[in-house]
Order: sequence, then C-alpha cells, then structure tokens
Amino acid sequence: MNERITAAFEDVPVCASVVGSARVPEFVQAQSRVGILASVPVGQLPKIVSLLAGLDKLVFVNIDSCPGLATDRGGVDFLQEIGAAGVVSTRVAPIERARALSMLTMHKVFVTDRSNLNRSLEAVKRSGPDLVELMPAPIIPWMSATAREVMSPFVAAGFVTDRDGVAHSLAMGALAAASSDSGLWSLTRSRLRHGEK
Repeated sequence: MNERITAAFEDVPVCASVVGSARVPEFVQAQSRVGILASVPVGQLPKIVSLLAGLDKLVFVNIDSCPGLATDRGGVDFLQEIGAAGVVSTRVAPIERARALSMLTMHKVFVTDRSNLNRSLEAVKRSGPDLVELMPAPIIPWMSATAREVMSPFVAAGFVTDRDGVAHSLAMGALAAASSDSGLWSLTRSRLRHGEK
C-alpha cells in the first residue's frame, strides 16, 4: 500500500469528491487531505491543482470527466506537468500511463452485477492501481471477501451521505470513503470512534 496515501488518510478517512471548480474553496477549508477533482475545465486545472498542492492536499484528477482534457497519454502527461499527484479513470490505459510516470493511480469501478464485477476484477488486475474507487458503496457487503481483496486498497464511493456511511465503509474494509458531501470532509477518525457528528 502506498505510504503517501495511507498517511494522507490517517486523520480524516474521507476523500473529498470535488465536482466543479465552485466546490474548491470548500475543499481548501476542509481537514480532508485527499480530493478528487472532477468536471473542472482543463483551462482551470493548472491554477487549482497548484493551489491545492501548495496546501499539502493530495490531488487526484478524474481524467474522464474534465471538459477539454484528453483521456490519452498526452492528457496524463499534462496532469503530471501541472503537479497533480494522481489520476482517476475507469480505463486501464490512463492508469498504466500514470503508473509509468510514477503518479498515484485510482481505478474507478462501477459494480452493477456479477458479470460486471468479474470484468472489473480483471481490469483492476491489469491496471495495478494504488487505489480502487469502488462504486456504489452499498454493493460492497454483497461482494465476496476474495473480490474485496482484489480491489484493495479501495475507497468506497456512491451513496456515502453521512457519518454512518463512512463508518460502514471502513467496517467493510475500505481505506476511506469518498463523498461529495462537504459536511463529511472534516470527519476525523477520533470523531467517528466517539460517535460525534
């Protein structure tokens, strides 16, 4: 398991899903050190990534969702050049390119049924990411221990809307939970243990 990622989730086991540049100020103020930038136009990425990296935030960019950003080798190279720590994608090729550049990688997986799960497991075996973003979180209890092991370490995402969702994700073996709910972006492990909101 990557030490940078483990350390970044040590206090706050929540990955901020920052959808759109308007949400960036909330992430700046949050205690969460890990964030996924999504739906941010390519022209805004250099300034935002630089700002967040300067605040010691671990920034992953969802290469599949940012308008104007190519999902090819050049797109990944661009993200490295602007200082993004990592790349998120549903596809194997960008993950492999990011790994070749020594960037952090997160393979986003949507599990909709058993056949899809098997394809996803094969894709993750091929890409060898640092993290898997496993969606939707409520499906995780229905996955076998073997499937969860192949997907590990993983971040549980989708329908994580409150502290109970975060706690349940961690109990199911997730390293962290991802949420677009900024109210969870400063939820510490100690507050979770003591049942605090």
